[in-house]
Amino acid sequence: MSKVFDPTCRRCPRLAGFLDSVKAEHRDYYCKPVPPFGDPNATLLIVGLAPGKHGANRTGRPFTGDHAGILLYATLFKFGLSTGPVSTAAGDELELKAARITNAVKCLPPDNKPLPAEIKICNEYLRAELAASRTVRAVLALGSIAHQAVLKACDLRPKDFRFAHGAVHRLDSQRVLVDSYHCSRYNTQTRRLTTEMFEAVVGRAQALAVGAPDAGVARGSGAAAAR
Repeated sequence: MSKVFDPTCRRCPRLAGFLDSVKAEHRDYYCKPVPPFGDPNATLLIVGLAPGKHGANRTGRPFTGDHAGILLYATLFKFGLSTGPVSTAAGDELELKAARITNAVKCLPPDNKPLPAEIKICNEYLRAELAASRTVRAVLALGSIAHQAVLKACDLRPKDFRFAHGAVHRLDSQRVLVDSYHCSRYNTQTRRLTTEMFEAVVGRAQALAVGAPDAGVARGSGAAAAR
């Protein structure tokens, strides 16, 4: 497969059926695979888990319309990676600068929990996106499933790249993977992820994306913690 994204994809029967049922309940919701959003020449690629039912699945833009996007877009704006601090709808005037957002799974899963087979099928799109994104130098994974999806798309073994908030892993000679806890309502309200923690990891990912020297980044199990 060479497609980065297929808006008509229905390869996962469970997800396709769930989208149909949500659409029947909410006629004004997007309820289709959610496309990546941002700069086509991004140096930083942010990978989330999957669309939220009342967020991206409603609006058609990643991390837009629910709690998870509040911290993300405010932080991107703080670091000059977006033209505004709030993403309200796919049709607003917000633009990302040198950054793009995508998801490991493009369709809404029941209970926000995609099955391993669904992650595997959708990984083909992430693999194609990474291959086509020649300018990307840093990948920021939001959560362990996104972390594992990036590794799979790069044909790397998860056991050699342990997920940890703030960890940095060398993917190849040109790219690094930076890990963060997901900016979900649960993580932010329980303070597992604070604003300061998230800003620190996004700031480091941005620095690595533009080629700032970082002697602590190593391939595989030699990942460095954020500092």
